[in-house]
Amino acid sequence: MSDAAASIPFHAGTEGYTSFRIPAVVVSRVGTVLAFCEGRADSAADHGHIDIVLKRSGDGGRTWGALQVAARNGSDLAGNPAPVVLDTGRILLVHVRSAASATEDAVLRGQVSDADGRRVWVQHSDDDGVTWSDPVEITGSVKKPGWRWYATTPGHAVQLRSGRVVVPANHTVPPTGGDDGTEAKYNSGHCLLSDDRGATWYLGYVDENTDGYINVNETTAAELPDGRVYFNTRNDSPAPGNRADAHSEDGGRTLVRPFRPQAGLTAPVCEASVLQLRDPDLLLYSGPADPAARALMTIRASADGGTTWRSAYTVDGLPAAYSDLARVDADTVGLLYETGDFSAYTTITFRRVPVNRLTWPGTAARTDVESAP
Repeated sequence: MSDAAASIPFHAGTEGYTSFRIPAVVVSRVGTVLAFCEGRADSAADHGHIDIVLKRSGDGGRTWGALQVAARNGSDLAGNPAPVVLDTGRILLVHVRSAASATEDAVLRGQVSDADGRRVWVQHSDDDGVTWSDPVEITGSVKKPGWRWYATTPGHAVQLRSGRVVVPANHTVPPTGGDDGTEAKYNSGHCLLSDDRGATWYLGYVDENTDGYINVNETTAAELPDGRVYFNTRNDSPAPGNRADAHSEDGGRTLVRPFRPQAGLTAPVCEASVLQLRDPDLLLYSGPADPAARALMTIRASADGGTTWRSAYTVDGLPAAYSDLARVDADTVGLLYETGDFSAYTTITFRRVPVNRLTWPGTAARTDVESAP
């Protein structure tokens, strides 16, 4: 099923950037599609001079405006964009910053100072993403002393029907056996919460599993129709499959149970995205479906809150890696994803997928809810 309309907002080696990685997409209250990613200036590495760049589309992702820099940290790093559109129309952009020289390995080994390490910031736009406020640091509210690596999402964050903003995130604690980084590295999960639309922030659940069975890494979230929050994460561990999931019944403050393997999602070790549709009631998941390689970008769907999954739409068999999902309009889901003919990191492509391609008998549209996400 490769006939859904596609466009390419970002192509490696153009517009002043060597590489574009880590896509995130939201749709504003007036219908503008905002495609974010990391613009990596000097190389494809995860450290160095990295800006958060943005392109806007007023026609549902068919064409794109000029490249904008939404967040810049001088010649250092601003990355892991986690945007969310609020009920007020304001667009929040939560992200991390660090020194350009702060490699992941050095951070994990405790060789980077707190000032140069991974710190958390937020900006906002009140004009549909045209301009952005000055960044405000929130590290002290959402990062515990001793945490080393830290990353928001990647992908979009969510605002719950209660008004609370939930930003999934992950961190690492010092490795067992000492501080030299030679022992096991334990990824751990947590989320950032705001009950005043981004003015103040605090930590929600913290899931620090150090037995090596589950390593919670890059995490995505959606609010289910029954009000629970569903979290799905990249699992860097020997547990069955490479995905794990969990639910929260209190808006992300705690988890009903710690993350457990989700073997129903065949996937390589890679980031993914989830999105809850309200009309029809379907939970969507996007990510590569080849169990051994970042390839075969596929949207899967669940009608039972993430317990079971079915393949709903396969883009093609090409290399593909990180992705994000957004509801464009009543008839369309947008998929922003990394792909290319010979490398998953050649382009960040946007694909318009008809909602009726994602449904099956028994998932007819409801008429008692709004069609907007």
